[in-house]
Amino acid sequence: MRESGILLPVSALPSKHGIGKLGQAAYDFVDFLRGAGCHYWQVLPLTQTSYGDSPYQSPSCFAGNPYLIDFDLLTERGWLHPSDYDGLQWDSDAKTIDYALLYQNVTPVLRIAFRNFTKHIPSDFRKFCTEQKAWLNDYAVFMAIKETNGGKPWYEWDAPLALCEKDAVKRVKQELSEEIEFYRFVQYCFFMQWSAVKKYANEKGIRIIGDIPIYAAYDSAEVWAQPKLFQLDRDKKPIAVAGCPPDAFAVTGQLWGNPLWNWDDMAKNNYAWWLDRIGFTLKLYDVVRIDHFRGFERYYAIPYGAETAENGKWIKGPDYALWKAAKEKFGKMNVIAEDLGNITPAVIRLLRRTGFPGMKVLQFGFDSDAENPYLPHNFATDNCICYTGTHDNHTLRGWVKSNAASTNAYAMRYLGVKKTKKLPKAMLHATWATIARIAVAPMQDFLNAPPSDRINTPSTLGGNWIYRTQLSDYSAKLCRKIYELNVTFGRLNQPEEKVQKPKRGRSKKAAEPAAEDAES
Repeated sequence: MRESGILLPVSALPSKHGIGKLGQAAYDFVDFLRGAGCHYWQVLPLTQTSYGDSPYQSPSCFAGNPYLIDFDLLTERGWLHPSDYDGLQWDSDAKTIDYALLYQNVTPVLRIAFRNFTKHIPSDFRKFCTEQKAWLNDYAVFMAIKETNGGKPWYEWDAPLALCEKDAVKRVKQELSEEIEFYRFVQYCFFMQWSAVKKYANEKGIRIIGDIPIYAAYDSAEVWAQPKLFQLDRDKKPIAVAGCPPDAFAVTGQLWGNPLWNWDDMAKNNYAWWLDRIGFTLKLYDVVRIDHFRGFERYYAIPYGAETAENGKWIKGPDYALWKAAKEKFGKMNVIAEDLGNITPAVIRLLRRTGFPGMKVLQFGFDSDAENPYLPHNFATDNCICYTGTHDNHTLRGWVKSNAASTNAYAMRYLGVKKTKKLPKAMLHATWATIARIAVAPMQDFLNAPPSDRINTPSTLGGNWIYRTQLSDYSAKLCRKIYELNVTFGRLNQPEEKVQKPKRGRSKKAAEPAAEDAES
């Protein structure tokens, strides 16, 4: 079966509150996808943002992003009033996300909701806390301590707390019990709203592609509470950190700075923590994209304190052992392997053993010659996902503008167009025409968006993850164009029929979970 999808972070949905939310706009986008004949919505990680505003640098490997919680839905539950949030400044530019304003305003609004919530606590709240206690308790304590320390990273806290000493943590749990409960409430709201969106999407025939970032942030609940998972010294400082070696895109390499997993120790209990993480994510999404898949075969270790990634070394990872354990526990998994970067024969063997589909990025296809593996005529199997570009790439317009003249000339010859301005549309058509089982493009590529609308530029700080769409972007005309693309290349999600403008709005039943009994 040939399928298709659109890549769009929830954060990029239209919103009057500064960032995309899990409310009306999310349901509307599902309707848009359905009307366009698509099968998938790729959302990228839903984890809480922190350093650099990136969901790949999160204070938790599990916690959802509080910024995405929809205030209007909390109002429907009786926990907020529009006056609590509609009068606040949420952005300085309707086309970009202002994270400083979100940091300033979101938490106070959620605290108002929490106060109202505590007057009549739904019975399913305790159930949620019990089901998620494996990660939720450490996260809530971590965030409560961080809040009382002015947002400082854990390694700048007083030593007893920084080292997560038992007595110090026990004392904090008593002193900050209400604050800890607040962070549990925030996650309850997030997962309640996300579950409703996913349920609605699945009912409409739309599946969600999510993401597992391979590494955890140094300033995270996991590193703070479970240091044995990582390669740290006695003072909980990294022995080495993650990144990528120098290449054509980054002459000094990419220095990510994340602590490395202690794979040798994890192997002793058959990778139990990672299996918990995989299981959690398989429930959160319908399909899981494994970030930096080559890092499971060998990972690049850079000495802690190095200023660049030039002097790292490759070290053997868990390889197939982790995925063998995962298959034994979960059976067949709907997984996409992000097999980009420095791909060796050993990585190719790992991919084949897992059977996971890899990724083909068409933007990578035109900078060499006809042997380039990202060119469609070199696809050896349909067990892959073809992208025009990913969240780390230029928009198609930006790609054309940044290319060397020779790259564009080759792309025009290959795609059969005479002008560079025709390349973005031709790239979309070529992606949908490939033998790849799934074709995906970022929303910006359907909108022919300018270079400034890219989501992320790797190895840079500032100006990333700020992209937002507008209501006007989701026109009936665009919906018909995507539908026709799916018809033309046999990727339609539904029997061919007259395309109508996607419905705005969703049923009350879809928007709200059933009313729960309450506890006092």
